Amino acid sequence: MKVAIYGQTFQDEDRTCMLELLDELQKITAEVYIEEKFIQLVSGFSKDLFKGTFSQSEGLDSTFDMFVSFGGDGTMLRAVTYIQDYGIPIVGVNTGRLGFLSTFKKESVRKLVTEFVSGHYTVEERTLVEVELNSDLDEFNGLNFALNEVTVSRKDTTSMITVETYLNNEYLTSYWSDGLIVSTPTGSTGYSLSCGGPVIAPSAKALVLTPIAPHNLNARPLVISDDTEIRLRVSGREQTHLVSLDSRIADIPNGKEIKIKKSNFTIKMIEYTSESFLKTLRNKLLWGEDRRN
Repeated sequence: MKVAIYGQTFQDEDRTCMLELLDELQKITAEVYIEEKFIQLVSGFSKDLFKGTFSQSEGLDSTFDMFVSFGGDGTMLRAVTYIQDYGIPIVGVNTGRLGFLSTFKKESVRKLVTEFVSGHYTVEERTLVEVELNSDLDEFNGLNFALNEVTVSRKDTTSMITVETYLNNEYLTSYWSDGLIVSTPTGSTGYSLSCGGPVIAPSAKALVLTPIAPHNLNARPLVISDDTEIRLRVSGREQTHLVSLDSRIADIPNGKEIKIKKSNFTIKMIEYTSESFLKTLRNKLLWGEDRRN
């Protein structure tokens, strides 16, 4: 079994969790690889515990059985840029706060290995979206895809922008707002949700357009088929606006056409029987709890 481990930060209180994870992986004689920058943060661990290191450009391939993201949801989103189209199943150990994506509790990290070996999990295919800017500049360094959302938003101004929107070459509307979110089902519990968008089951074949603080109050989130090609063109008082793919941001000139569509590959997410999507919703959104007291 080959396992990749990735994280962006490492705190002293995470040391026990990491030791337990590595101990369980040793028990099954797994080959463990760790991201080359993360190993510098995880100090005090014997390098003999690791078979090798990897980076965003090398060291990973489709022979890996599991990719463990060690952190919060932001770390999971960054981890996707490492996995790309290799098809490596990913799971997140939550050392952060909210944890819609990174759901496995660090206190139960041993179960991450034992339940995987026992087959107490399913692998869910998660849709990604990608952006095309028709530009000679490679704003996103070849990583033009996102697991959660593509967002266009205003920059360095309090003035709103106008987002002219087309679906499959048919004009939809022009959003006069702070921006527009194009979210996958996975991303529906992220930025889109905070802007009034719906929660969408991860397996749904859909995307959602969610305006950010729209001035035209009849503008509402719109759920569309995930095979729809979306074209956007932004205008406003500033010369540029922002386009973000999850946490990666580029400064784009106004008037440039932005094409957004479903990517031709998916991300495989490990969902343990003990940590289902519905259970996560209940826990994070406090569904089914009487909060009146």
